Amino acid sequence: MKATIMNRFVKMTSRILTVPMLTLIFISVFASDNLPDNPSEKKGTKRGEASYYNNSFQGLRTASGEIFSQQKLTCASNLYPLGTWLRITNLKNGKSVIVKVNDRMHPRMKRVVDLSRLAAENIGMIKAGIAQVEVENLGKTVPNFN
Repeated sequence: MKATIMNRFVKMTSRILTVPMLTLIFISVFASDNLPDNPSEKKGTKRGEASYYNNSFQGLRTASGEIFSQQKLTCASNLYPLGTWLRITNLKNGKSVIVKVNDRMHPRMKRVVDLSRLAAENIGMIKAGIAQVEVENLGKTVPNFN
C-alpha cells in the first residue's frame, strides 16, 4: 500500500513539476551567463561593440514592457539589468549619451548594447552602423541630466 501511494505521488508531481523545472533550467542556462552575479554591485566600465535597432522594432513591446521608440534614449543589453542607466561613449570620436536599458538582445548576441536610433545619432555611429564603445554603469537611479 505504501509503495502504491508513493508511486502515485511521484507520477503526479513529475507531471506537475516538469514544465516549471524545464523553465528554470532553460533560464539558468541562457540567462546566468549574460547577467552579472549581483547587478547592483557591478558598476564600472566595460568595452565592446554597439549596434543600433532596426526600424522594424518600432512600436513593439520591449522586455521591460515599454513600447520601443527610435526617438527615445534607450538600449537593449544582456549584461545589465532592465532599468539600469548607462553612459555609452563612442571610442572613435569621444561622443557620449546616457540611455536606459529597457530590452534584451538575442542570447547569442555578443555586442554590449543595441541602441535606439536617437542614441546612435548622438554618438555619431549611424553611418558606420556599429561602433566600439565604452559602457559605464550609472545604476538604477535616474541620472541628473543638467
